[in-house]
Amino acid sequence: MEFDIITMLWLSALVFLGGFVDSIAGGGGLITLPAYVLTGMPIHMALGSNKFSSFFGTAFSVFNFLRNKKVYLKAIPISATFAVTGSALGAWVVLFVSAEVLRIVLIVIVPIVAVFVLVKKDFGKEDKTDTLSTRTILIGAGMAAFVIGFYDGFFGPGTGTFLILIFTVFLRFDLVTANGNAKIINLSSNAGSLITFIINGQVAWHFVIVAAIFGIVGNFIGSSLAIKIGAKVIKPVLVIVLITLLISIILT
Repeated sequence: MEFDIITMLWLSALVFLGGFVDSIAGGGGLITLPAYVLTGMPIHMALGSNKFSSFFGTAFSVFNFLRNKKVYLKAIPISATFAVTGSALGAWVVLFVSAEVLRIVLIVIVPIVAVFVLVKKDFGKEDKTDTLSTRTILIGAGMAAFVIGFYDGFFGPGTGTFLILIFTVFLRFDLVTANGNAKIINLSSNAGSLITFIINGQVAWHFVIVAAIFGIVGNFIGSSLAIKIGAKVIKPVLVIVLITLLISIILT
């Protein structure tokens, strides 16, 4: 592909938007991956290029959450380990089982989750982890990471969003801390696949460097907003992402 300044400009704008949304509520890939595909890149190169800009954008988002102490650090080692394991297993299972089964399940579940988040006024406003033992949180974090890691390897869209929801609903994190932990898991699970794409030459370097910078800015601004305002900004964006995810699944 030849470098085109007009394509570069609208791609960078969409990667910025995707990074901004992803840092607040996950689901940024619903914006960025189609953007890369629309440039005319082959699908594998679009996947690799998207992974590159997403990885570095998420890294800066993680830095912001860590810097502001909005991460439950004790859960990170077990979460990252189980996320990678689950993702590998999911990628293996999808070779033998049609993803259509999960697609149908999601069409039923996602609207229910969206309504739950919308109507529950106190959803994710307060950290209630003190009502659970550290052991329970660590076991729950490992299970959540494994299940969503499996989903990521098997199907994929909205992985970060589902992590935020599980951490909030079942482990009683506030939305900001749930987001911080989800970002670290996303970063660790994406590292291996990014290396694979780079080794196999599936990254469009003449596009991704500039796009990644815009993604970093979007992630940094979005995560700063999430940390500062909390549930007031995360909750509505979460609902929008869930609705967008549902439409994407239906149309796929």
